Parts: sequence; structure tokens; C-alpha cells
Amino acid sequence: MDKMTLKGMRFFGFHGVFPEENRLGQQFYVDLSLQMDLSQAARTDDLEHTINYAEIHARVKSIVEGPPFKLIEALAGHVASAVLDAYTSVNEVTVSVTKPNPPFEIFFDGVTVELCRKRDDYGTQQPARH
Repeated sequence: MDKMTLKGMRFFGFHGVFPEENRLGQQFYVDLSLQMDLSQAARTDDLEHTINYAEIHARVKSIVEGPPFKLIEALAGHVASAVLDAYTSVNEVTVSVTKPNPPFEIFFDGVTVELCRKRDDYGTQQPARH
């Protein structure tokens, strides 16, 4: 299976458990890895046979910059669901969400959650929206 990766997308969102996170917001980094068949796109050089990554970026941006989630796990789950809903050619999606500046006194490069969702499992793994 072929893969398309969107790496290092950066967005400003208001996700978190603490009220100041919801009020002040912060940057979030998102990486996507899409497993799909790209053989026809490679053969034809035609955008119709692949996924427009500008569209995916806009879809992810609307979620990350949209209504807040308490957990980045829920945020990642909604990104995965949105990709699988919108693009039937995607067989599997891996979503990594990094919160680089959690609001507590520890020093590290952030916390990352990575979720992998397969189309075969998709019907049973839709995250609930709060």
C-alpha cells in the first residue's frame, strides 16, 4: 500500500482540560499518514486520481481551530474520522497531535498522541463529540 504524509502542520487552538488553555489557546502540531493506492496517480499524473493535500489541510485546520476538546486524544480521533468520512480511497489514517507547551512546570518538547484508524475497523471506533 502507498502512503501520503502531511507533516508538521501547525494550528492555533483552544484545547485542554484547564480553563486558561481554553481561554488563551496555544499551537498544536499535526501529522497525517494516509495509506491508499496511489498507483493510478503515479501512472497518469492526474490530480483526479489522488487526494488534494490542500483540501486535507483545510479540513484538519477547521477541526483544530474549531470548538475545543479537553483531550488531544479526542482531537486526533475527530481528525481521523473526518479523513475517513471524506476520502473513501484512504484505507488507513495515522494522526499525530502534539501539544508542545502543556501548562505545567515540566521541561520537554511536548506531548504527542498518535492514533491509527483503519477503514475495516472504522464503523466501531467513531469518537463521541462533547
